[in-house]
Amino acid sequence: MAGLARSVAAAMLLLLTTTLGFAADRVIVILDASGSMWAQIDGKPKLEIARESLRTVLQSVPADEEIGFMAYGHREKGSCDDIELIVPPQPGATSAISAAADSLKFLGKTPLTAAVKQAAEALKYTEDKATVVLITDGLETCSGDPCALGKELEASGVDFTADVVGFGLTADEGKQISCLADNTGGKYIQASDEKALQDALVETVAAPAPEPAPAPEPAPAPEPAKPEFNFIPTVVMAEGGEPITDGNAWEIYNANSDGTRGDSVTTEYGAYSGNLAPGDYIVVARDDEAKVEQPVKIEAGQVYKPLFTLNAGTLLIHPRPSQGAEISDQASLHFTYPGDSTTHYGDTKVIVPAGEQKVTVKIGAGTATETVQLAAGQTIEKDVIVGVGHIVVNAYYTAGGDKADSSGIGFEIVKAKKKIDGTRDSMEHSYGPDSKFWLPPDDYVAVTTLDLAAVEQPFSVKVGDNQDVKVMLDAGVVAMSAPGAYSIEILSPKKDIEGKRKSLGLNYGDSWQQTLPAGDYVIVRHMSDQGQEKEMPVTVKAGERAEITVQ
Repeated sequence: MAGLARSVAAAMLLLLTTTLGFAADRVIVILDASGSMWAQIDGKPKLEIARESLRTVLQSVPADEEIGFMAYGHREKGSCDDIELIVPPQPGATSAISAAADSLKFLGKTPLTAAVKQAAEALKYTEDKATVVLITDGLETCSGDPCALGKELEASGVDFTADVVGFGLTADEGKQISCLADNTGGKYIQASDEKALQDALVETVAAPAPEPAPAPEPAPAPEPAKPEFNFIPTVVMAEGGEPITDGNAWEIYNANSDGTRGDSVTTEYGAYSGNLAPGDYIVVARDDEAKVEQPVKIEAGQVYKPLFTLNAGTLLIHPRPSQGAEISDQASLHFTYPGDSTTHYGDTKVIVPAGEQKVTVKIGAGTATETVQLAAGQTIEKDVIVGVGHIVVNAYYTAGGDKADSSGIGFEIVKAKKKIDGTRDSMEHSYGPDSKFWLPPDDYVAVTTLDLAAVEQPFSVKVGDNQDVKVMLDAGVVAMSAPGAYSIEILSPKKDIEGKRKSLGLNYGDSWQQTLPAGDYVIVRHMSDQGQEKEMPVTVKAGERAEITVQ
C-alpha cells in the first residue's frame, strides 16, 4: 500500500513538475471528489492516497509557479453542477490547495468534462498558455464528451494542454478519457497498480535528466517531523460503514481513577483532529440520539486513531393524515428506542440505536403506532398514516348571516355517543373563528358557546375528510347601558310559581354587551342603594343587534 501511495505521488509529481516547470505558465489541478473515491486499494481509501500524494507533489512546486485547485462532486450527491474553483491560480498557493484537499467531502457525481472546460476558461486559455491536470478515478457520469472537448480546446486555445491521471481505472476505461489528453497534446498516465504506474513513468520521461553535480557531503538526518495531531478519531454508523463527518459530536472528558467521567475537556463537531495532553480520557461519540463511549489513554509522542461504532440506524418518518395526503407539519412523533425515547415534530429524520423502534404519531386527536426493527447502518423510510379527517368549525348568528368572529367563541368537540352516565368523551378544545381539528372517523358533536348562547351541532368524520362545519347560534347581540348602575343583570322573562325570574347573567358596571339566544329577556339595573332597581324588557332577534338603555 505504501508503495502504491509513493508511486501515485511520483506520477503526479512527474506530471506536475514536467508540465508546470517546462510547459505552462499557469496550471489548475482538478481532483475527482466523487463518492467512488471511498473505494479502497489494499485497505486504504483512494481519497486518502490522493490527498497524501497531492500534498507530496505540492511540496516540490516552485513558490513562483501560478497554480490553482478545482474539485467536483464534493458538496452534493447526484448533482452535475457541483464544480468549484476552490483556489484560483496564483503563486504560493500550495498550502491553500493542501488544506482545501484535506477538507473535501467525497460524495457526488463525475462531471469531468464540464470541470475541464471551466478550468480552461478560468485560465483564459484562448488568450494565454494554460494547462489543466485532471486526477480522476471514474468516467464521465454527466453526459459530457471529453474527446470532443479536447478537440475544441486544442482548436480554440493559444497553447492549451490537458494531462490526465486515470487513478484505479482499467485499461478499457482509460481509453475512454485518454483522448482528452491526446487531443490536446497532453499525457495520459495509467495509475491502476504499481507496475502500470512504473510503465507510465517511463512513457512520460521526455528526455534524460542532466548529470547531477557532485553531491556535497550528506547533511545529518533531520529529526522526525512532529505530528500535527495526536488524536484523530473516526465514528461510523455500523461496522465497516463510511466515516460520519457531518452532524456528529465528540465529547471528551477527563477520566476519574475509577474509570468514570470527570470534568469536561472539550466538545467538538464533525470531522475532528486534535491534540490532547498525555493522560486518561473518556470519549463519547454522538450523532443525534445514538452515542457510544470508550476510554482513551494518550501517551507522549504517540498518535491515536480510535474507531467508534455507534451501532445505529436512520429513520425517515413522513406523517400523513390519510393515504395520499401531504406530510403534516402539525404531527408529533414519539420514538421509543433501546434505552431511551425522544419526540420530534413534522417530517422527521432521526438517528437512533439499532433494535426495536416504537413510533407513535399524533395528528390532532388521531394516533397511529408502528413498530419497526432497525439494523445497524440501515435506513428505513416510511409513511405513517394516522387516519384522520380535517374539520374547520365556524359559528354564525343565523343561517346566511354574519360569522361570529369573536376570539371568545369556544368550540369543544365531543363524541356523539353518550356513556352510560350520560356524559360524552371530550376530544379537543379550541377558541376563535376558523377553529381547526384533526379527528379520527366517528360521529361527533361541536359544543359551541359564545357569551350566553350555547349550541350543539352534530357531524360525522371520515378518513381524508376536509370539511367545514357550520354552527347556527340562532342568536343576536344586545348592548346594555345603565348610567350610574352598580351592576346589570339579565333575567328570563317568565316568572316561576314563586314569582321569581331566573338569573341568566350578571356584570358589574354600567355597560355590558352579550350574545344571547333569540328570545325575550328582562334587563335589570342595580344601583348601590337598594330599592332603586329598574327593569326593562328587551327582545333579541337572531342575527340582529339590539341596544337598550335602562335609567
